[in-house]
Amino acid sequence: MPQVPSSLAGLLSLLAPCFTAPSFQTFSMLTVGFIARIRENTVTGMLQGAGLAGVWHHSRAHAFFAYRRWQPDELGLRLLGLLVSVLLRADQPIALAVDDTLFGRSGRKVYGAHYLHDGAQPEGSGRRTRFGNCWVTVVLVIALPCTGGRTIGLPVLFRLFRPKDDQHPDRPSQPELGRMLIDLVIKHFPGRAIELAMDGAYASRAWQGLPAHVNLTTRMRTNAAIHELPPARQPHQHGRTPLKGKRMKSLAEIAQAATFKTVSLTGRDGKTRTALVHEFTCLWYKPFHTRPIKVTLVRNPNSTKDFDIAVATTDTSTTAAQTIERYEGRWVIETVHQEAKAHGVGDARNRVQGAVQRTVPFGFLTMTITIAWYQLCGDPQADLQQRRRQAPWYRQKTSVSYTDMLAALRRELIRHEFHTQGHSITTHTKITQPQYPSALAVG
Repeated sequence: MPQVPSSLAGLLSLLAPCFTAPSFQTFSMLTVGFIARIRENTVTGMLQGAGLAGVWHHSRAHAFFAYRRWQPDELGLRLLGLLVSVLLRADQPIALAVDDTLFGRSGRKVYGAHYLHDGAQPEGSGRRTRFGNCWVTVVLVIALPCTGGRTIGLPVLFRLFRPKDDQHPDRPSQPELGRMLIDLVIKHFPGRAIELAMDGAYASRAWQGLPAHVNLTTRMRTNAAIHELPPARQPHQHGRTPLKGKRMKSLAEIAQAATFKTVSLTGRDGKTRTALVHEFTCLWYKPFHTRPIKVTLVRNPNSTKDFDIAVATTDTSTTAAQTIERYEGRWVIETVHQEAKAHGVGDARNRVQGAVQRTVPFGFLTMTITIAWYQLCGDPQADLQQRRRQAPWYRQKTSVSYTDMLAALRRELIRHEFHTQGHSITTHTKITQPQYPSALAVG
């Protein structure tokens, strides 16, 4: 059986409590196979990548996903706990992004597959409605030293979305699934400050009742109904205290009468730009109920619109620049989905419920394991220099990508494979004594 490199085996051993002993062995080998596999990452392809084709029966790998007793939630939370303890300070908030993506499938008997909107497809391609499985994902947004401080996303938690139908009218929506996943994180890190970022499609009443130490930043719809803060209760006032004040004007009308100020923003690429902003505090009653929010209207300096985007956050103590940068940090989840589809996540062709619900999370978590391994054991400067030598025209590359991390781990797997196949080195003096002509001449 192939041996896992010690650097990777040590990282995987921290996840062993999530499995039984036989299942952990299967998990380790399939993880190695997923990383080493160059072509489609089907279940049997993982066995081939691990060098176990013909050694293990393929039913062992299929049974691992379909029937064995392990849960992606438990595995994801344990991996998230490891990342937070190693990569974040104790006083640093946990930044998370929530979104969904569609993995195309085919076949009438694939569990949970439907015709759904696929926003990843370009407009005008005629393929924005596809048949497949839709996954709600939560990624850890973090700036790693190995990437030169560039912010990337590490996927940790997942839920399969199934649209409502006549037989199942109570199926949770995508925002409700996202709230379920965030509640798991809140329970796992009680009292820890958490910053959430998500697209405007997720701004719904599913996020009402978040704890005070959990803040959410999202994009506002242009027709959002906003209200003033409720007035203070007057002495001798009768009746219930109002939950909200009078309704405010639309965002466009507020922008027309507003005075914008110039702020400096730092993008994810490290470049600085300027924007015009206007801030105010109000209630967005439907998504956040009685929790006050700070709205930031953003306009580009050369824009002729009233405003280009409106960003809302429940953290009313932040500045406009911090609010915008938090929302822009959400974009890393789009990169995660793109990298996942490009490197084999979703290639498995299984159909039964257990396998469908666990194969895609397994692929996502393997990506996170690869990035964590590279942060702990990789050499970004050497890899970056090698990449520059191979592609000297690629001058704008200043940090390693996930592809570079994956290639480095594959090289480590190959190096370890050849090392374990070699003969043991003897220490006998008659055998180890150099016998080549130059050494004899010196003697």
